[in-house]
Amino acid sequence: MHRALLLENIHPGAATNLEAAGFEVDTRKGALDEDELIAALDGVHLLGIRSKTQVTEKVLASTDSLLAVGAFSIGTNQIDLTAAAHRGIAAFNAPFSNTRSVVELAIAEIIGLTRRLPERDKALHAGVWEKSATGSHEVRGRTLGIVGYGNIGSQLSVLAENLGMSVVFYDLTEKLALGNARRAESLEELLAVSDIVTLHVDGRSGNAGMFGADHFAAMKPGAIFLNLSRGFVVDVEALRAGIISGHLAGAAIDVFPSEPKKSGDHFDSVLRGLPNVILTPHVGGSTEEAQEAIGQFVSKKLRDYVTTGSTMLSVNVPALQLEHTGTGRIALLHRNVPGVLAQVNQIFADHGANIEGQMLATHGDLGYVVTDISDVTHRGASKKLMAMDTTVRLRINDQFERPEFPPGPAARPRQ
Repeated sequence: MHRALLLENIHPGAATNLEAAGFEVDTRKGALDEDELIAALDGVHLLGIRSKTQVTEKVLASTDSLLAVGAFSIGTNQIDLTAAAHRGIAAFNAPFSNTRSVVELAIAEIIGLTRRLPERDKALHAGVWEKSATGSHEVRGRTLGIVGYGNIGSQLSVLAENLGMSVVFYDLTEKLALGNARRAESLEELLAVSDIVTLHVDGRSGNAGMFGADHFAAMKPGAIFLNLSRGFVVDVEALRAGIISGHLAGAAIDVFPSEPKKSGDHFDSVLRGLPNVILTPHVGGSTEEAQEAIGQFVSKKLRDYVTTGSTMLSVNVPALQLEHTGTGRIALLHRNVPGVLAQVNQIFADHGANIEGQMLATHGDLGYVVTDISDVTHRGASKKLMAMDTTVRLRINDQFERPEFPPGPAARPRQ
């Protein structure tokens, strides 16, 4: 029986899906550190995580059983995707499932900060009736600057325009502007015209520290700043200085450079206690609707990978989905070099295995070929496939195998 380990309080629908497919499922509420994860992965075939657990190369090298990792989140920077791919471990995420939840939180915070609701709330809780219009504004007619115009940024753009805002966005890649949104030619141009600046960038390493003191200084006096993307992209000390000096009118931060492992742990930040600042514990996508959708989506991708070999929407291995013909299925993840498919098919031909269906996809230095054959009793064929110097991982009728990697280039990493 295949075993699955689900960490960080993943929605129970994920466990239900996997159990219905015959998996034995172990669920845990918190994240695990590297050594804890290595110990927990013994005999585990599927791993489910959210944002805190780090799946490092050391973790991946420690397990012979792991077939796939599911990030029950948008981001995948917590997984060493290259190391996973080169060990034949597929990774999946949920690129769309919590988009609406993040967008709605951003809209709420934009309105709340523009009306200075955190300060009004704090005063009343302290017993002070502080009724004033000073510093409070409508969002209608104000300019929203969106840094990162992907799934979240583009949907936020549409809703912001519905509120009467003007939208300008900046993205490193060419993106279709929705509605009346305008593309800025540079980040500096966006900062100069925006009343609210919101970050929605991904977790690639190149984004680390991308927003610092110079960027805050370039924002309009009295502007508002939001970060619902990744904690490591913002210099929080510089943000604190901008708030204290009064150059910035407020901020909303949902992600932090360092975050506690689990709910209930102590949290500290230089942003605590600042006026008109909303701090939330990485809950941009934490609505019941989003978490259920993510649990369903990622668990089904993991299930399908094991049961059919489907890699559709995988983030680190070639993506394909071959309709099952009802015959034996062989899935081969291999180094992407010329002649592999011809070599595979020659092996099948030499052993009298008739090909019923076949599909090949490549991604970077890896290739993935799924083949349905009329007879899977040709054990000699499987041994020859395993012996190919391009083989990374071989699966035959739901069983994955990996060759013993000899010393040499890391293209075929050691187990």
